[in-house]
Amino acid sequence: MFARTPRLLLRPGWPEDTDALYHAINDEAIVRNLASVPWPYSRQDAEEFLSQSGDIKTPRWLIYRRTVGTPCLIGTCGLDWTPDDSVELGYWIGRDHWGLGYATEAGRAVLETAKALGHREIIASHFIDNPASGNVLTKLGFRRTGRTSYRFSKARGASVPAVEHQLFLEKDVDQGSKTESDDMRALAA
Repeated sequence: MFARTPRLLLRPGWPEDTDALYHAINDEAIVRNLASVPWPYSRQDAEEFLSQSGDIKTPRWLIYRRTVGTPCLIGTCGLDWTPDDSVELGYWIGRDHWGLGYATEAGRAVLETAKALGHREIIASHFIDNPASGNVLTKLGFRRTGRTSYRFSKARGASVPAVEHQLFLEKDVDQGSKTESDDMRALAA
């Protein structure tokens, strides 16, 4: 499964992506904001990530910036099951590409795919000391649940407070806040 946006190509990872993935994520400033990624990050960690078999209902992609020459790997974005069978959005972007809107652009593509796969609710969280990720979630339409929980950060070796967010996918995301009940009212009129 692939997704294309104006500036990005999202595609599955392959073994030949190991070096690009290793170099893109091997930065403590990135890894410390992720729950399940160790620090230090090794080439073997990249190989293991790329060898994981995927679930068609929860795709995970490498994010490539489309360029005139060879595309540049700038991060990852995807969905994953939580222990309670919720679907969670996760992402990271390489430091050289922060602040350029890539996480939001990739997140929109993933949410459109989630909707097409039949998901109706997506959750996400960010560590309390990473408000930039909260800003991305807000741009994607997520709302804070009002809950903060502790999530273990493999890189930090500790549980860290994380702000929880939730998004209900509407029948037609492109129509903003229009809901299925709005459609029914229009039909009844």
